[in-house]
Amino acid sequence: MSAINDVCEFLKKCGTYYLATVDGDQPRVRPFGTAHIFEGNLYIQTGKKKDVARQLVKNPKAELCAFIDGKWLRVAATLVEDNRREARVSMLDAYPELKQMYDADDGNTTVYYLKDAVAVFNSFTGTPHTVRF
Repeated sequence: MSAINDVCEFLKKCGTYYLATVDGDQPRVRPFGTAHIFEGNLYIQTGKKKDVARQLVKNPKAELCAFIDGKWLRVAATLVEDNRREARVSMLDAYPELKQMYDADDGNTTVYYLKDAVAVFNSFTGTPHTVRF
């Protein structure tokens, strides 16, 4: 399995992970739940009307963290917005429950892929394992 697939599967297994962005000089952290591979990239989804999207326009560097079963994952990356309809459709098809709130053509749904990602798998008892994608 590739590094990107390992990261995606860990995030999916957790169900909820936390995404950190910067708002001026203040860190902001919030729960997320989407992780999807499209065209070989790892994508997440949010709404353009949310603060997180505005923060990513100003500073696209972000970090996410997930924890399950005594293991955690931290991923530092640049989040790149993908404005293509195909990317939004792929995400919404992977998460049909989102279709109650989002539509690929609503002008609000946005997806980002992780670029220059450094992911560290860790646990309280194991040795950290770093992957890049």
